[in-house]
Amino acid sequence: MGNGRIELWRRCRAVVDRLELPDPFDAESFIASLAEQRGRPIELIPLPFRPDRPCGLLVTTLRADVIIYSSDTTAMHRRHILLHEAAHLLRGHDGGAASAIGPSVLLPHLSPALIKSVLGRTVYSEPQEREAELIASLIHHRVAQDRSSCARARAPRPRVATMFGLREA
Repeated sequence: MGNGRIELWRRCRAVVDRLELPDPFDAESFIASLAEQRGRPIELIPLPFRPDRPCGLLVTTLRADVIIYSSDTTAMHRRHILLHEAAHLLRGHDGGAASAIGPSVLLPHLSPALIKSVLGRTVYSEPQEREAELIASLIHHRVAQDRSSCARARAPRPRVATMFGLREA
């Protein structure tokens, strides 16, 4: 693994290690607590998937951050999309002006003038995308580890080990 990748892993692990994750975990609760910590609303807008648009998008408006995500995908994929977009917020990524994706395709009910005036973060650099993807994956991993350690703590201790003094009764 190259030096840049090692640094990326360290930086992303540090971000995820500092997070307070809801228990039980769900992406919506996590994003609600992130909004509260940031003092800025985060709105979630589900839209049916279409091949001409991304499965997730973060749009910054004057009053809120908006995460648009595919509504008709698996629960695991939806959670990953939401965490990926939240990772952009965690890292303060700013993608600049309007995207070439075609905001009117994503938000057909809004006028093009309004979209142009409120779009903020919509285009990210490749390193920012890698960072957001890794943070989302590390959150998944941490949640799985937390669940696994909770299950181990609740599991009954083997009687044979207890009989031989290998574990306390």
